[in-house]
Amino acid sequence: MLTRVPTLMVQGTTSDAGKSTLVTALCRMLVRKGIKVAPFKPQNMALNSAVTEDGGEIGRAQAVQAFACGLEPHTDMNPILLKPSSDKTAQVIIHGRAIANQDAREYHDYKKFALNAALESYYRLSEKYEAIVIEGAGSPAEINLRDNDIANMGFAEHIDCPVILIADIDRGGVFAHIVGTLALLSESEQNRIKGFVINRFRGDIALLENGLDWLEEKTGKPVLGVLPYIQDFHLEAEDALPLAQTSNANVVFNIIVPVLPRISNHTDFDALRLLPQVNLQFVGPGQKIPAADLIIIPGSKSVMDDLQWLRSQGWEEAITKHLRYGGKVIGICGGYQMLGNSIFDEYGVESSRMQADGLGLLDVETRLQSEKSLINIEGNLCFNHETIKGYEIHAGLTSGDGLNRPVLYIDDKTDGAISDDHNVLGCYIHGLFDNSEACKGFLQWAGLKDVQMIDYAQLKESEINRLTNTIEEYLDIDALMSMLQPQEELV
Repeated sequence: MLTRVPTLMVQGTTSDAGKSTLVTALCRMLVRKGIKVAPFKPQNMALNSAVTEDGGEIGRAQAVQAFACGLEPHTDMNPILLKPSSDKTAQVIIHGRAIANQDAREYHDYKKFALNAALESYYRLSEKYEAIVIEGAGSPAEINLRDNDIANMGFAEHIDCPVILIADIDRGGVFAHIVGTLALLSESEQNRIKGFVINRFRGDIALLENGLDWLEEKTGKPVLGVLPYIQDFHLEAEDALPLAQTSNANVVFNIIVPVLPRISNHTDFDALRLLPQVNLQFVGPGQKIPAADLIIIPGSKSVMDDLQWLRSQGWEEAITKHLRYGGKVIGICGGYQMLGNSIFDEYGVESSRMQADGLGLLDVETRLQSEKSLINIEGNLCFNHETIKGYEIHAGLTSGDGLNRPVLYIDDKTDGAISDDHNVLGCYIHGLFDNSEACKGFLQWAGLKDVQMIDYAQLKESEINRLTNTIEEYLDIDALMSMLQPQEELV
């Protein structure tokens, strides 16, 4: 007999029910108990990603969960990542490396191979850690996705692990979500669910108790706890763009960011959104483009298509006017490529078009390459020589005279370009604003002189601790720990 590593899976009744945050908190709780734990998500679909210590790419939520465990992110924590490149296709990343662009039917046929990759990673983690907390994807009750499922119950059945189901009461219909989800599962899958967590509750818990009693009687399963709505809580989003705009009382500096159809790594802006002097607005399709001090063009999974969309929405004219009135512009990754003179895609990496004219604001051009650059970097900002840590995830090779005025110095290399008039800059580095002093340098360059900073790294740490304190107060921790007992399995 072998002892299988204790494993618990968190699934949700809907997307954004709270799976990522609950897994993060459970990981930190286990660390507090002295247990060597790792996060795991067999399959993720997200455009927010992170570079791992082994030089691959995983979903950003798993990188945050690794941080909660005190670990460096590793590709085994998210062996399958799907990055949508259009409404019908996605780039398939296995063990941190892009292998193909596939439509839904092609990927469905590929799932049996993807399952093997997920199992390989899970068993490698099992050899290194004392516990594994798994995050599901979306909902296990999506009928059209249940065949060959590797993201939710399909994977749980393969490794025979217990599941807890989390539901968001703030959206309404929480009892229907839970009971309906159970009704659409097989008998063995229903038996696998050991209890429920109700998330984001506001109000008097006494008014909910008769509903909880009914739910337990109806399903024969316990409610493991009701988590309160945590005000002003911040944790990097797995994929969904934050809907709430900032509304700081002493705002003196306005930043706008176009919501590109395939915007990627919008977590780049989290640190900026939290600054007391900054009002950062995401501007979606059809919305009026407001006046601002700084425009930032974000990363993109489909640079040529998103550049065409940018023009169709009037951003090219708005940027020209913005610069004429003394504003500044930053481009990050795909946004940097758009600011150049030309973009070439001879290998069809992202588009069927071979060439597109850029915005012509930086004297560079980019040729997309089939092989991605996936690098964690540390360098110095040209403005104030402060250290900046970040990461590169891109498929482009950029050249031109503009590179003679770089944004960052990285050992014996440079990154990025600054325009002749110093009003436009772009670079490949994600995480530009996470370091306080480097962020201050960018904002001072953009015109905000007396910058009031926050320690973003410390904020992230304190928010994870606040979240963990909440689950330790409101969840049945003894019941959860009983699910994480070693189990024997036949050889």
